Amino acid sequence: MKMVYTCFCTDEIHEGHINIINQARAYGEVVVGVLCDYQMIRYNRFPAVSFEQRVKMVEEIEGVSKVVVQNQIMYDEILEELKPDYMIHGDNWCEGPESILRENAIKNLEKYGGKLIEVPYTWNDKVKKIDEVARERLAMPEFRRGRLRKLLDICDIVKTIEVHSGLTGLIAEKTVVGDKSGLDQFDAMWISSLCDSTAKGKPDIELVDMTSRIRTIDDVMDVTTKPIILDGDTGGLVEHFVYNIRTLERMGVSAIIIEDKVGLKKNSLFGTEVEQTQDTIENFCEKIRAGKRALRTKEFMIIARIESLILEKGMRDALDRARAYVEAGADGIMIHSRKKTADEIFAFCDAFRSEDRRTPIVVVPTTYSDTYESELKAHGINIVIYANQLTRSAFPAMEHTARTILVNHRAKEVEEQLIPFKKIITLIDPN
Repeated sequence: MKMVYTCFCTDEIHEGHINIINQARAYGEVVVGVLCDYQMIRYNRFPAVSFEQRVKMVEEIEGVSKVVVQNQIMYDEILEELKPDYMIHGDNWCEGPESILRENAIKNLEKYGGKLIEVPYTWNDKVKKIDEVARERLAMPEFRRGRLRKLLDICDIVKTIEVHSGLTGLIAEKTVVGDKSGLDQFDAMWISSLCDSTAKGKPDIELVDMTSRIRTIDDVMDVTTKPIILDGDTGGLVEHFVYNIRTLERMGVSAIIIEDKVGLKKNSLFGTEVEQTQDTIENFCEKIRAGKRALRTKEFMIIARIESLILEKGMRDALDRARAYVEAGADGIMIHSRKKTADEIFAFCDAFRSEDRRTPIVVVPTTYSDTYESELKAHGINIVIYANQLTRSAFPAMEHTARTILVNHRAKEVEEQLIPFKKIITLIDPN
């Protein structure tokens, strides 16, 4: 009997999937691949149910003869292994980033004479509602809060980008790219005090209070599903910190990063050019312990940011602090540097990993931006934060537009450089 193959990457079976199976049965025995968790994240969205549950869900569909694991979003491996006579897929992958998957499937089928069957994609009010409910579930605090920890278990490195509004949140949520290796997107969002303050036209000195920061978080959470890491600056007074993290935990934020400095906050990239005071190890450890005692779940993460390299206190001081902060209960270590290369970051990570293989390491490669994620991963880094690139890219574009309009006394000269507003609106769900 001929074999027909299809792959499902879904948390819930609906009539569109049943239609695929029914049409496939007319051609032969139906084998369904279930996409693994890691590739689900790269392709579509975070899986709301376990891989085992997704396999069982597919096994229970009438007409499915066999269920296999598809470990790669591209079809090279699975088609080489199974060599099905037919592969069946909805026609929704003809355009956009997913078209790279279609091209890959056709190329691999042609190697041995397999054929592609495409059927009209099922999209109606019922299917749309199922999709909306699935996304809304992922956005709920109890689902979102623990997702960063799960990502750390699934992903080699968690790619995080700065957002400071609902619109930038949508860009982080919906930007997907495709190349010969597959599809890719960001895993999490970073709400930076620098960019949040800048968007409000305020200096980055902890002037924007937590109430205002929470409004930004709300704006982002309203329209996204990905986990949020909050830049908590110094964390403020211990007495305030414990209340703030309870609020963040209840909202569904996944983590807060606090830096071991005291006094008036100054941006770390100034280094020793401005007066900055590092907290004592004892005081900062007590802040971490107080925060951990205040939490009501095991999901929320408190990550300690070490400023020793920024303040030129040396590697030994940075490592001593890292050990102490982990002992105090920190769920991760962020090591910061303003050097143009990642050498001292790598030196720290290699030394830290020689004695601690488990505690997540976070980096922000703003100054050493030529460093690839693969290099970071090779030194045991778990989370990379692109901390201000959206803000920095927006400012020169807006300033140029404003100047051009002033010079020409009309807007025609800038039109070709502007995205059509209709395209922006497509980012925003009508409901």
